[in-house]
Amino acid sequence: MIRMLFTLITVLVIFSSSSGQKAAVVKIYDVPEVKQAIAVDRNYFYAINNSTITKHDKKDGKLLVKWDGTGEGISHLNSGIVIKGRLYCASSNYPDSPMAGSVEIFDTSTLEHIGNHSFGIYTGSLTWIDWREGYWFAGFAHYTGAGSSEGKDTRWTSVVKFDKKWQRVGSWIFPEEIIKLFIPRSNSGAAFGRDGRLYCTGHDRPEIYVMEIPGTGFTLKHITTIETPVPGQGIAFDHSEKDKKIIYGIRRNENQVIAFEIE
Repeated sequence: MIRMLFTLITVLVIFSSSSGQKAAVVKIYDVPEVKQAIAVDRNYFYAINNSTITKHDKKDGKLLVKWDGTGEGISHLNSGIVIKGRLYCASSNYPDSPMAGSVEIFDTSTLEHIGNHSFGIYTGSLTWIDWREGYWFAGFAHYTGAGSSEGKDTRWTSVVKFDKKWQRVGSWIFPEEIIKLFIPRSNSGAAFGRDGRLYCTGHDRPEIYVMEIPGTGFTLKHITTIETPVPGQGIAFDHSEKDKKIIYGIRRNENQVIAFEIE
């Protein structure tokens, strides 16, 4: 078991957006392995790395369980979401080509791997998944320059809606102004808020792009941008906080998990 380093800090640093919305850091955890994203439930958070997942107590950050998929060919986990005791993780073969992806499923109690849905070669590199009102939503990334595939670039990044059996029922692209902010990387993370809007991140910028599913057309609607204390990557709403909008993210260069509140 890896020895756990932990720092829990309550701070008053405020990050403001041009719309007036603010993000305030509420907790910082020092975690030795934190490379891609965070998933969270009522009592725990799950640090998602390229080939490993670690489960931690939200009270003190203590490491409880670790899963290592290196020997099983897992090379690039991207993000995750917890639903009814199961952790669903987006997995890709980045930077290999052609792009392929899968959803890997774990028991949150033990981190035992219990299931898989493979997309194989699909419509991009799977970077995130979420569940809303009986449907799966997933982000499929494309890149400009390094990591690009099939002669495509960041403009080909899309959000796809599936039914519960993973049958595609809809899809949207990002508006040009957001694509420009993603370049040369792409849409790394996203999660639905209780307001029904999709909170999206890029790869490096400390910003969340609040998007709306449009009633017409095929392009997501950009509502606002919120400055955040985390530089992109995978994020997760803490839905156990009923009266607050708490999001977990990472600072991978500092090996930190950050919980912050959006007004």
